[in-house]
Amino acid sequence: MDVAQLLADFGDWAFDRHANPLSWYVRPLFLIPLAWFAHRRSGWGIVGTLVALATSISWFPAPAQPDPQILAFLDFEREWITGSWDLRKSAQATLAPLALAAYCLAFWRRSVVWGLVLLNAMAGGKLLWGVVVGDGTGWAMTVPGLVGLLICDAAVLWGLRRSRARRSRPAGEPSAPPVLSSSSS
Repeated sequence: MDVAQLLADFGDWAFDRHANPLSWYVRPLFLIPLAWFAHRRSGWGIVGTLVALATSISWFPAPAQPDPQILAFLDFEREWITGSWDLRKSAQATLAPLALAAYCLAFWRRSVVWGLVLLNAMAGGKLLWGVVVGDGTGWAMTVPGLVGLLICDAAVLWGLRRSRARRSRPAGEPSAPPVLSSSSS
């Protein structure tokens, strides 16, 4: 068994499936449970979410007619990953895991503002990287990336509003109106 060929075949299979636009729309949404689990200080939740994020590129079937712009970006990404590595490229590759770690740390420490700053910086950085380093191929991820960013920002802000509303209730006040019983005395 040739391990290198096995890995190459697996990479081809995963990249073929990652050409499905649903994969591009779903991936940013993992930042919502990641923030939630970090805020809840659940290490297992964080790990599970990161595993789901990493495997999500292969969750959807390969499209019958892949978008040429998506294929161009995926070709760029594959070439970037499998090409020669130098110190600059290694430093670039560490940015994503460091950003995710900082994002988790921000929510772990209950700093929603920093979490939002990092969320937006990660999305902007990924788009910028795809456009600049990818010689324009990154434009393919603009719509899915921005839609995901808007949903994530809205979810974090909704969670913050909900959390503040819970904290501002006086002690002993019920969280919902009492349910009236229909039974007679």
